[in-house]
Amino acid sequence: MGKIKIGIVGTGYIGNVHGRIFARDDRVEISALYDIILERAEMASKAVGGKVCSSRDELMANCDAVLVCAPNKTHKEIALHAIAEGKHVFCEKPFTIGAEDAKELRDAANSSKGVFQVGFNRRFAPVYQKLRELLNSNRPHSAHIKMNRGELLNPEWTGDVNVTGGFLYETTIHLFDMMRFQFGEITELNGYGSQHEYPELDEFSIIFKFESGFHCTFASSSDASWHFPFERIEVFCHHRTIMTEEMERLHDSKGIDPNFDTHSFHMFEKEEKWGYVQEDRAFVDAILNETPPLVSADDGFRSVEIVEAVYSAIRSGESVRF
Repeated sequence: MGKIKIGIVGTGYIGNVHGRIFARDDRVEISALYDIILERAEMASKAVGGKVCSSRDELMANCDAVLVCAPNKTHKEIALHAIAEGKHVFCEKPFTIGAEDAKELRDAANSSKGVFQVGFNRRFAPVYQKLRELLNSNRPHSAHIKMNRGELLNPEWTGDVNVTGGFLYETTIHLFDMMRFQFGEITELNGYGSQHEYPELDEFSIIFKFESGFHCTFASSSDASWHFPFERIEVFCHHRTIMTEEMERLHDSKGIDPNFDTHSFHMFEKEEKWGYVQEDRAFVDAILNETPPLVSADDGFRSVEIVEAVYSAIRSGESVRF
C-alpha cells in the first residue's frame, strides 16, 4: 500500500493542527484541502501541502481519508458524504449535533468499511493516560470535575449557538467523553443550568451516577475567566486524591499524611501534550492495520447522548436515566 492520501475539510485552527502533524508522518500525504474561504485553504496549502480544491466533490476524488475539521453543525453532512464515497473518516468533536443526527451518523459509520475515528484528543493526552493507569490499580469512589471557558468572545463563533450547537457541544463535551473513558457508563444524571452572559444556557451544574456505583459532580461555566486550571478532574479513592491540572500535571496524594507525588508533562510539545499527535497516529495505524479505531462512532454517539440528556434534564427539571 502506498501513502494514505489525506483530505482536510476545514482549514481553520484545528485543521491546521492536524495538517502539521500529518505533514510529518511519512506514511501519509496531504493531498487535498477544501474550505469555504478559499484564502484560508491556500494559506494552509503553503504550510502543509495539498491541492486546494474548489468543492468537496473535488476533494473526495483526490484522497483516501477525510478529516472533518469544519464547524460543528456541518460535521454530519460532511462525514456522511465521505462515508458514501468510501473514505476513511476522522471527525473532529462534536460527533454531530442532536440525538437523531447522531444515530444516523453512527449507523452509517458502523456500516461502512472504512475507519471512522472521533477527535477526542484528550483521551490520548499523557495526563489523562496517567490518570487512567492510576485508577486501574485503585478503584475510585467519586470525583469533582470542572471544565470552564474564560469567555465565548474569541473566536467569535464560539458564542454562536447556530455554529456550535450550544456551549456543552463546544467545550464541555470533551470531559463528558473523558468521564466514560475513565469511569465507565453513566446510568443517571441530574442537571441544572442558567443563562447569564450569552444568548444560551451558559452555566451548568450536573450530578452523574455510573454503572459501577461511582458518582461525581460536574461544573461548567462559559465566563469563568481564564484562571488556571480551567479544566480539572479531582478523583477520590480510599485515602487517596488524584487531581489533574489542565494537560500540565497530575498530583497524587496517598495515605493520611499531607505528602503527594507530582507527575509533570510541561516539557511535552503542546500538540503531543494535548494528545493530537497520538490520536492522528492512531488513526493512521487503524487504517494500515485494518483495526478498529480507538475512539469509535459509538463513543461519538454516546457523548452527544450525554449532552442532550443534560439539556433535557434542565428543561424538564427531572433526572434522566439511561
